[in-house]
Amino acid sequence: MKNNLRIALISKDCELSSQLSIHIESKGHQVIVFNNESLVLGYIYSDPSDIIIINFQFSETNFHGLISEIKKDCYFGTIPIIGLIDENTHNNIEWKDCPIDDFITLPFKYNELFSRISLAKNRIQRIFDNNPLTKLPGNTSIQKAIENTIGAPMSVCYLDINNFKPYNDTFGFTRGDEVIRMTARIISNAVRQTGDGGFAGHIGGDDFVFIVKNESAEFVCKTIINNFNIIASDLFEEEVKHKGFYIAKDRQGNENKIYLLTLAIAVVPMNTPQINHYGKVAEIAAELKKYAKKFTESKYVINRRKR
Repeated sequence: MKNNLRIALISKDCELSSQLSIHIESKGHQVIVFNNESLVLGYIYSDPSDIIIINFQFSETNFHGLISEIKKDCYFGTIPIIGLIDENTHNNIEWKDCPIDDFITLPFKYNELFSRISLAKNRIQRIFDNNPLTKLPGNTSIQKAIENTIGAPMSVCYLDINNFKPYNDTFGFTRGDEVIRMTARIISNAVRQTGDGGFAGHIGGDDFVFIVKNESAEFVCKTIINNFNIIASDLFEEEVKHKGFYIAKDRQGNENKIYLLTLAIAVVPMNTPQINHYGKVAEIAAELKKYAKKFTESKYVINRRKR
């Protein structure tokens, strides 16, 4: 996690928000203030913060629903939440219903707040293997999630971005990183829309994994592809979009026609006899993705074999 953090501050006390923002920004961090908790989820879903600070001092405000919504999500649930809590009320809080990660009693000292922010940042680095670019769970979490679905009516879906390397080499790492972040948001949002919980992870580079119920797999794949195609088309000039390709160096260093960014998705239902360990899932997915990559448009392929 980077040293300069993006911190969402949720507080109805405008004076406290102003003072907090000044002090936190003096440490090089960016603060986004919300005086209305109803606006927070939309912001978090579109552009996640590194840390969330919530001021609980107004007893009529119930943040439990907001916190639970964030914490139950596989993508956003890893964001540390620090509560600012009146010293006379924190003993009465049912922590199982309010799963924040840390709290400070009001009134507080700023040095203590900065220490808690630093500890939250370090804790998330130690505990989670999340990809630093997308913040999605990484390989350890992915393997565990896949192993937990063996034999269940779930589909493990491997996704990668076709023609990403030449795009990254031609247009620069900054634009390439934004494509990766954009793809991560599209995947996690599509998985969340099923309402089934699900899972989304980032293997690395342009390779992702998501897990949904079998009956949701095709819908989620179509949603991801449709949303990706809409946004990806804006990455190229009209002339390039019209032609459907641009001239750049391929993996061998030769100038060639490079087609626009598309997706290849391999869908592996886990409740078939042939799926008996983690390695078999990856093996089948690699074969399916190889077939999907033969097409110039985005494609998902489902493993239909029962043996």
